[in-house]
Amino acid sequence: MSLASGQEQNFTEQDSLRGSITPERAWWDLVFYDLQVSVDPGQKYIEGKNNIRYKVLDEKQVMQIDLQEPMRIGTVMQNGEPLEFTSNGNAHFISLRDKQKIGEIGELEITFSGNPREAVRAPWDGGFSWSTDENGLPFIATSCQGLGASVWWPNKDHMYDEVDSMAIRLTVPKGLVGVANGRLKNTVEHEDNTTYEWYVTNPINNYGVNVNIADYVRFKDTYQGENGTLDLSYYVLRDHLEDAKKQFAQVPMMLEAFEHWFGPYPFYEDSFKLVEVPYLGMEHQSSVTYGNKYQNGYLGMDLSGTGWGLKFDFIIIHESGHEWFANNITYKDAADMWVHEGFTAYSENLYLDYHFGEQASAEYVVGTRRNIRNDRPVIGPYGVNQEGSSDMYYKGANMLHTLRQLLEDDQKWRSVLRGLNEEFYHQTVTSRQVEDYISQKTRIDLTEFFEQYLRTTMIPVLEYSLSQGEITYRYTSVVPSFDMPVRIFVNDQPHWLFPKKDWKTEKIEGVEHMRVDPNIYILPMEVKS
Repeated sequence: MSLASGQEQNFTEQDSLRGSITPERAWWDLVFYDLQVSVDPGQKYIEGKNNIRYKVLDEKQVMQIDLQEPMRIGTVMQNGEPLEFTSNGNAHFISLRDKQKIGEIGELEITFSGNPREAVRAPWDGGFSWSTDENGLPFIATSCQGLGASVWWPNKDHMYDEVDSMAIRLTVPKGLVGVANGRLKNTVEHEDNTTYEWYVTNPINNYGVNVNIADYVRFKDTYQGENGTLDLSYYVLRDHLEDAKKQFAQVPMMLEAFEHWFGPYPFYEDSFKLVEVPYLGMEHQSSVTYGNKYQNGYLGMDLSGTGWGLKFDFIIIHESGHEWFANNITYKDAADMWVHEGFTAYSENLYLDYHFGEQASAEYVVGTRRNIRNDRPVIGPYGVNQEGSSDMYYKGANMLHTLRQLLEDDQKWRSVLRGLNEEFYHQTVTSRQVEDYISQKTRIDLTEFFEQYLRTTMIPVLEYSLSQGEITYRYTSVVPSFDMPVRIFVNDQPHWLFPKKDWKTEKIEGVEHMRVDPNIYILPMEVKS
């Protein structure tokens, strides 16, 4: 899931402070967060503290921490002494007293409080969702992709640096259950409230951190996967238990398909959870949130128009796919969000491929082309926390589907997808790293291929004319040196063309009646001579 892409905008200093690796961020590396937060549903108010442990990479003395208005930092402490800080909008610059020495581990404590931004249209316009269930009890969740985790807690709010591990201590009113990422390590009962202590063993990106509060009931299962026994937990509203038990039977099916295509689930140590929330859903690491109303499709709709989209629950499949592409492999800069959304939209197709066959998967992914607008390039501007076009979903998926056709070797393609998750395991990456890896492993120079589909709005046009056993053809609307092969069918027999910008003529018996393979994402255009 990602923010809906908006119109182009003029970028500000705040965009750069949020979206770039500033000097005040670059000199230190995240090691550990100990986040403690208490939630008051009646006042829509939160307060807490975050202990930040870091490793010194360079001898600097000013640290940038992010927290968005109207939230406020109370105090900053290090070694029992208060530290001074200055603020520039949502960026806060802390002056450290002790000399920072390369290789040493430092720690500071930041207290915070306020009424966090309320989500308007979660998860696309995120923040805190303050809702109630059918019984009038609080039903609360966070979502902050794109917007940033600093909308509700203080942190280093840039995607390039993931914390190595994390504790989350969530205090909620008595009678409610607080669910966060990782595993539940302890529950502490107080007079009026309860603290749920969660622990995340693996690296986690900031927007993947979430808290969910409701009258939850829990049921459990296990999955015997490639790395052994994976614990599964489901937190759902009390009145929805029976519906959830039926619908969530798709989780083991998802895991079977995705472990086949992508490799082992990346967070066995932290388990897998599916947590009901009052919005559609989001890929929070090891705590995937769900609000698809226990029905198949996308709120009951088939995004492909083929019927295949109603064979699975979109939120279970799509948001769980992000455990591999977003949470395991994470972009360094929001401009490269296609690495999350393109591969994960494509995972819907691979789920169908595994359980319903190659024809079903092909029809589905080709059907989703109707959602492509080609309004802006898939890759956005760098350094300002700005994503590209929402075409990153289905243009990205169809680009990857096209690449599978070019390989004509599903075992090699599967090894590429699994290899990505092994090569970049628990890492942050750039689009270029992913592109170069695919080129290397396929042994195809895909430079112009990725340039065409990711950095322009053009779809290759195959112009052709047919005459007396000959086909004349060329590409238009392509970047220089673009030479992607195209498969055609003549009398139901496959034949490959190798178009470039200049006209080519080829003799093919029976070519007067041909069709271009729809699985390759181009626009065929017959030109009458």
